[in-house]
Amino acid sequence: MSGPTPVDGPVDQAPDVVCLGESMVTFLPSRPGRLADVPSFTRAIGGAESNVACALAAAGHRVRWVGRVGRDGFGDHLVSTLGGHGVDVTAVGRDPHRPTGVYFRTDQDRATDAHEVVYYRAGSAASAMSPATVPYASVGDARILHLTGITAALSADCLALMRELTAPRPGRPLVSFDVNHRAGLWRDGAAAEVLLGLARDADVVFVGADEAERLWGTADPAAIRSLLREPAVLVVKRGGEDAVAFERRAGETARCGGPAPGTGFAPVHGAAPRTAPDTVTRAPAPRVAPVSPVGAGDAFAAGFLSATLRGLGTVARLRHGHLAAAAVLTVPGDFAAPPRRGHADRLVALDAAAWGTLHLGPGWTGDDQEVRTP
Repeated sequence: MSGPTPVDGPVDQAPDVVCLGESMVTFLPSRPGRLADVPSFTRAIGGAESNVACALAAAGHRVRWVGRVGRDGFGDHLVSTLGGHGVDVTAVGRDPHRPTGVYFRTDQDRATDAHEVVYYRAGSAASAMSPATVPYASVGDARILHLTGITAALSADCLALMRELTAPRPGRPLVSFDVNHRAGLWRDGAAAEVLLGLARDADVVFVGADEAERLWGTADPAAIRSLLREPAVLVVKRGGEDAVAFERRAGETARCGGPAPGTGFAPVHGAAPRTAPDTVTRAPAPRVAPVSPVGAGDAFAAGFLSATLRGLGTVARLRHGHLAAAAVLTVPGDFAAPPRRGHADRLVALDAAAWGTLHLGPGWTGDDQEVRTP
């Protein structure tokens, strides 16, 4: 993996994005098959929010990851690895009493019965995140605060923290929320209501059509938007088919404060949803020859947010999301550095017909690689 792209400006500048959540040490299988049959594993790190943080840092943005890890060797490895990707880790808490979480997984798609994942995260340092252990000052200076529904499932304290971070308040960063439903983490059947409530308080929301169907009984993008009228932007991802963005521009609803700098959107902060039609944009996904499906959703969010910070249009934001996801789909691990900006921009600028011929396989992100067409 190539090193992080240097960011412009002094290192003590406020971050473009803060990503808050749990990151763990992950053990990736040396070959396909059941966990019982895999003879060895490669150590890496994994976590939805830290994946987004690394991808945004690789794209040249100032990014801070906020979380808690144990005061142990795995915590040392995790913090060192994130720092090596150019992520600011100065706000990471170290817990002397709770361990860093770890997990083992197979390389099959999470949606298949063959996929296995075994977590050792109960009682982890991250599960002790709360309004008392995570000061708001560590996240409040960002242009964008990125959160996911995974954190809400870790503990009652984590849910309290999520509710505080998404609560309306003057000067709140633009809140990006990836629903990221992990059924195995929710033991009491509360996921549908909790995740819907958190999403309604966010400004930009990402949700897969498949997880929306599991949670709320519909995979139809328009029906999902009818459930989530509050966010300024809702992105419904439909796997390898397309992504659909429902968008309300700044100034089209009552709000607290002005637009988040450089994003083009104003935080809604609990304003009543308007009744005028949204701008609806659909961007087909390019064809991809996948190596591993894990981490693609996190990469999509990073690509979309990176393009948002650059002030690009909606089609470009969605296409950058697709390309970032394709970068991860074509490598074995949970994370891959996105294609260089110039390379991605050239692909994003293709007309609809040329975009429709893209076929991305392993190695496509290199500047010297040809992108195959039929």
